[in-house]
Amino acid sequence: MTEKNEKKNKIDRRQFLGLAWLASVVAFTGEALGTLFKFIQPVSDGGFGGMVNAGTLEEFPPGSITLIKEGRFFLSRLDDGSFIALWQRCTHLGCSVPWEEEEDQYHCPCHGSLFDKLGEVTGGPAPRPMDYFPVIIEAGEVFVNTEEAFERKAFDPSQTTHA
Repeated sequence: MTEKNEKKNKIDRRQFLGLAWLASVVAFTGEALGTLFKFIQPVSDGGFGGMVNAGTLEEFPPGSITLIKEGRFFLSRLDDGSFIALWQRCTHLGCSVPWEEEEDQYHCPCHGSLFDKLGEVTGGPAPRPMDYFPVIIEAGEVFVNTEEAFERKAFDPSQTTHA
């Protein structure tokens, strides 16, 4: 082999760094696209967008409000023993709304909308009550169907499910 051919087969430092940089950009892009795909992929089989098993009737005493993370809703057992499942999404701009036990209300941290235990607006810019999901009770188990959230103008007892 001649000296000229040996130089052709070797890569210099600048080429190596360029290839390493390109490989890292490709790897980062692949990871970002994989994460994005996982994030936008619909959840089913017991998660948001399907039927969620929230637990047994005994787990929810009257007057309790429980966050069901995998379903992205709060399950409220009202004082009369009935249930309502409220989507943890503010009706103003869609922020995630936590239940504030000390304040006895849902309090949107983004723009200050306030909702009572039934999800009705008590303050702030929210235009309507929190959306709700249907609750189904079978054999002492509480299920919530998160396939479709229902909008409402006000609380109505027909939105609850009795145990």
